Amino acid sequence: MTTPARILTVCTGNVCRSPYLERALQTELDRSWGQGEVEVTSGGTGALAGNPVDEGSRVIMDRLGYPSEGFVARTLLPQHVASADLVLTATRAHRGKVATLHPRALRYVFAFREFADLLAGIDPAELHAPSASASEHVQRVVALAAGQRGMRPPLSDAEADIIDPYRRGPEVFEQMAQEISSALPTVVAALGRP
Repeated sequence: MTTPARILTVCTGNVCRSPYLERALQTELDRSWGQGEVEVTSGGTGALAGNPVDEGSRVIMDRLGYPSEGFVARTLLPQHVASADLVLTATRAHRGKVATLHPRALRYVFAFREFADLLAGIDPAELHAPSASASEHVQRVVALAAGQRGMRPPLSDAEADIIDPYRRGPEVFEQMAQEISSALPTVVAALGRP
């Protein structure tokens, strides 16, 4: 059996944005590759370690069919970053914190919405070239996306970052979900089985 592709999602508390991203990506990539081919985990730069998914995120995840049960927030550690093939962060500031934990991650860490924007600049034929495994495919897509840095006009922070809904009303959680869902199909199409 091949080593699974490893994707890590990161936010601050690891109770709102990154668990939502983790479970959404895991669900969608399992549909594409089958279970066990891609492993999506998450962590927080200031994690509320031991807590479940925040209720605001849980309600939306349940509505969309992304399982929230069994989730436990954890503190992001250098070894989590080092073992990932791809790190997707809620904001550009999180991207910087990830790189501080493990500088080599600069090659494979992206703000989630920025990653989707970079993927939009790649020829679909390149993205969907046959790969021997999910791990190989994800690593190749990451390299292609990294190659797009500086080739496209940069997004503003407002366009690149996912809003933090923690301790805010349901409308802010809905905005978070919308910001994620607008980029999710592009990311899943690129990372899914060619």
